[in-house]
Amino acid sequence: MSQFGFLQPEWPNLHTTAMRAEINARADPRASGFHARRFLEAAVAWLYKADARLKPPYQDNLAALLHEPSFRSTVGETIYYKAVYLKDTGNRAVHSPKPFSETDARTMLRELFQFAFWLIRTYAKGPKPPDSLSFDPDKLPPPAAAIARQSQAQLQKLAAELEERDAALKAAEAANASLDAEVKAMREQIAQTIAANKTQPDTHDYGEAATRDLFIDKLLREAGWDPNAPGVAEVKVTGMPSASGVGFCDYVLWGADGKPLAVIEAKATRHSAAKGQQQAKLYADCLEREHGQRP
Repeated sequence: MSQFGFLQPEWPNLHTTAMRAEINARADPRASGFHARRFLEAAVAWLYKADARLKPPYQDNLAALLHEPSFRSTVGETIYYKAVYLKDTGNRAVHSPKPFSETDARTMLRELFQFAFWLIRTYAKGPKPPDSLSFDPDKLPPPAAAIARQSQAQLQKLAAELEERDAALKAAEAANASLDAEVKAMREQIAQTIAANKTQPDTHDYGEAATRDLFIDKLLREAGWDPNAPGVAEVKVTGMPSASGVGFCDYVLWGADGKPLAVIEAKATRHSAAKGQQQAKLYADCLEREHGQRP
């Protein structure tokens, strides 16, 4: 049984796409990543049609849609970073020659589950899943012998075909003036649904810390650093102004001479960036005393 079953009543097409990502996670991780990104594309396209708070950007590609300020403010920081992670990791699955593992697919599905839960919790008119619901990677279906892995060329071809189909559908919708009234009515109804859903506090754990760490790791890799290299994450320092005098830097980047070049402190979006900056300065003081170089 799919862990995305809560989508079926109101978003059957998204449910089908999520199931494809699930089924392929262990058998064909790259295909799983492709379908996870495809889910995001379809969901974001629906959001821009249904939620009047979202202002279409100058381009309608996924990157532009996600980085539009009204999207980020509407969905919130945690969901925004999940969406960007899904986009970028899905791109890597289809276009990068680097290995794409089952672990990558599982991580994408975990983030996709949270995005899908937020979608239902915010926009569904009918019953919602319990806030305690969580994604369990151990429940992913075993690899089916009948599933043959798709090559990157096949996935790229499929992506191009779907993009062409989406463009044709958008053009047809734009030419149909009668749809304007339908969209307006839908947006009014959605606005009422959003307001009604907000009356019930959302206590679901969206895994903000895990998403933050994934996003930082991605940025570090893009900059040429390995966040999983020895001595990079959770680096212990002494001399902190606390009772124990001990602290743990989230990340320290080291030079070839073994001296610290940079220290990175991650904070949840609900905290002020200044709080993280001050903590990083204290870690930098400790590292400077120990290594004779200030990061």
